[in-house]
Amino acid sequence: MGHRGERASCLPLLLLVLLLLAFCRGRIVRVPKGPLIRVVGTEVAIPCSVSDYDGPSEQNFDWEFSRDTDFVRIVSTWDSTFTSEEYQKRVGRGDIKLRRSSNDAVELVIRNIQPADQGRYKCSTPSTDATVQGNYDAEVQVKVISDGLSVSGSKARSSTSLRLSEGDSFKLRCSATTTSPEHTHLHVTWQIKSGSSWRDILSLTHEGKFQPGPGYEERYRSGDIRLDTGANDTYRLSVSQASSADGGAYRCLVSEWVRGADGSWQKIQEKSVEIATVSIQRTALDVVISTSNVSVTERDSLDLTCNITTDRSGIFQAEVMWYFSASPDDTLSDAQLLLSMDHDSVVSDSTLISLSHVDRNSYRLLVRDVDVEDSGYYFCEAAIWVPLHNGSWHKVVERTSAPVSVVVTALEPDYDVFLNASKTPKFSDDPTELNCRITNVQDTEANIRFTVSWYYRQRLPGDDVVAEELLASMDADWTLLLGDRGRERIQNGEIILSKKSADTFSLRIQWTSESDRGDYFCVISAWSRHRNNSWVKSKDVTSASVNVFWATQGPVFNVSVHSDSPTIYQGEVADLLCIVTTEGMPLEPDDMSFDVSWFAVRSFALDREPILLASLDRRGIVTQSRRNGSSELSLERISPLEFRLRVHGCEDHDFGNHYCVVTPWVRSATGVWQREPDIKAKPIFLSVKMDVLNAFKYPLLIGIGLATAIGLLSCLIGYCSSRWCCKKEVQETRRERRRLMSMEMD
Repeated sequence: MGHRGERASCLPLLLLVLLLLAFCRGRIVRVPKGPLIRVVGTEVAIPCSVSDYDGPSEQNFDWEFSRDTDFVRIVSTWDSTFTSEEYQKRVGRGDIKLRRSSNDAVELVIRNIQPADQGRYKCSTPSTDATVQGNYDAEVQVKVISDGLSVSGSKARSSTSLRLSEGDSFKLRCSATTTSPEHTHLHVTWQIKSGSSWRDILSLTHEGKFQPGPGYEERYRSGDIRLDTGANDTYRLSVSQASSADGGAYRCLVSEWVRGADGSWQKIQEKSVEIATVSIQRTALDVVISTSNVSVTERDSLDLTCNITTDRSGIFQAEVMWYFSASPDDTLSDAQLLLSMDHDSVVSDSTLISLSHVDRNSYRLLVRDVDVEDSGYYFCEAAIWVPLHNGSWHKVVERTSAPVSVVVTALEPDYDVFLNASKTPKFSDDPTELNCRITNVQDTEANIRFTVSWYYRQRLPGDDVVAEELLASMDADWTLLLGDRGRERIQNGEIILSKKSADTFSLRIQWTSESDRGDYFCVISAWSRHRNNSWVKSKDVTSASVNVFWATQGPVFNVSVHSDSPTIYQGEVADLLCIVTTEGMPLEPDDMSFDVSWFAVRSFALDREPILLASLDRRGIVTQSRRNGSSELSLERISPLEFRLRVHGCEDHDFGNHYCVVTPWVRSATGVWQREPDIKAKPIFLSVKMDVLNAFKYPLLIGIGLATAIGLLSCLIGYCSSRWCCKKEVQETRRERRRLMSMEMD
């Protein structure tokens, strides 16, 4: 309760203080706290600002000057007649002017200030407030001192030129002194001219701190850029490991600073002198591999030499690194480093690769026992190192050679493959045994291994081609890989795969079935062992196929399409024959019959759906599909095994691939008709051309006939019109015919 009472008693006092502050608020004009110390001949800018005012946002300012007691008007922002007579010339020339920095602040700028300008300067603002509160002017004392700052180059010499090599070191000196009567500090900055502007390198500030310029922080921390002071007020810039970016004009910029009455530092003047022009000659370095594209045989040695040339003189050391890449476009970060030799001639360790220093400019890379995996692109990178004053080494230039293509040719063994059947079935369920033998083996080594792959290809009636199917294969470590066709039978032991000897592989079918009939062949693969003990396939040799077949109780049918004239003209008749052939046991014509259907694919390639043209069943009934053109079809049986399709009056849309599909029917000994699988013939392309002469013959004759008839009709109409319709009676005056009489008679 006691604390709550104390707070209640303090509340009115707080409100009273806030009320007094609100009533005390008014305009405030501010100028810097003096005195302001300035150097004769320099430009002076005295700021003045106003705050807490009413009225328009942009305020006006008047400046006045006094040496003793009376003030003289200098310049105003709103009254052009404000300036006194003694300042009119300087204001008119622009030596004294006002520079507005914002709506509520201006600067009085005095160029080439003189000792006579020393005194008090008053800044005033006309009132725009509803009530007069605060201050409307403020004064500042300005003190003008003599120029005591002197800046010069080393030994008072003018700017010099230095020609250096990349990686060299150099030092530049400048001298800076001051005889100012005030207690001033110097701020020294070394600068380099980059283009048209100067950039700071390193500064010794007026507070005694070192300050590196933008981009020079790392070099300053490493000691490559230093600023040292010496006797006679000298300031020395030391640059180590000079690069091309260090070339340009150098100057020493010195500013003089004094501490103001408010404790802040103020710059009162600045001078500079150009010390030297430095040109950095880039170190030329050319890196070339002595050979271009290289081809080497597996197990041989790869020998490459990297030659470097440079214009560098004096003491230097070279560093060389060899790289390998699978692509010529790979960067160094993507490439594999093989070996390197640093500037101390220390070579990185490797078992099969060596790097030797042949002479001062040549470095040899030797790769022994090359492998196929060593094929790719090789290039070398070289760098030039120079010693520094502290005993360390600095890299001045680095170059990379163009890549060299290296192709390692594998040692392919020379051998043949022979496949024969040691056991062939004569009936179903008989065994079949095939032997795949490697013959005429030459140029093989101990690091070569042979494996086998077995394939099966089914024989189908007609012209259809069936891709081979993998039965089983072995990889380099003798692992057996099974195909989909024989997987279950091999696992059950119905098909046995074995290696009879070092050069013979065997495939045995214990009980040969109807589905096993077809072609068999084997592929012998040669594998080479690489340096990492991995096996890589180097060669495949395929044997000739062996047909597993035995006679059965029904014939085998084949179908083909033939045409004597596959290219015809429009309007002609196209003849296409569907020919059925049989193999195996012969049949009487009455014991076999066929359903024949003709199809067409209207494209050059078989990339569209086939169209049914016509069909002939085994009872002789012909069915035709609906047609859009004027051409007609006929389908007939011309012999027991030949069926002819005719296209009468061929048109453009009759072109395309044509083929027939035959369904054989065979009558058994019991007289029952059995349907065999459909057989599709290989398509034949029918091309239809336009006969230009025949196409235009009849229209041309008709046109000539019509033109002649129209001409004759026109002549006849004209004659009749002139003879009868347009005839007029003309009455001629009869004249007597008399002879001329003689003149004498007259």
